[in-house]
Amino acid sequence: MRTNTIRLPLLAASIALLAAGCTWVHMAPGASAVRVVPAGTAPAGCQKLGEISVSVKDSVAFYDRNPLRVREELETLARNEGPGLGANTIQPLDEPRDGEQRFAGYRCGG
Repeated sequence: MRTNTIRLPLLAASIALLAAGCTWVHMAPGASAVRVVPAGTAPAGCQKLGEISVSVKDSVAFYDRNPLRVREELETLARNEGPGLGANTIQPLDEPRDGEQRFAGYRCGG
């Protein structure tokens, strides 16, 4: 009985750690053509089409996920939304917070 009480929490912790290392967000078709520009001044010669709000889990159970991985997944989600908005460029409007972030979507170039 004592062996099972030790194994179950250890198994749960192992699964949580493995899941935290996984990338759950994959690039959608067409999203690779959407470029990301740094936060700041709106890109010159671009028309703002709207804003994109995205979110991911920033923690799994008691484990906080890697902030860089969370940031990458938020960016990928925003790029995935770009083509639906008609945008070929996105720009973060703020820093990720609690697994959420906002981006502006732009149509740049000819």
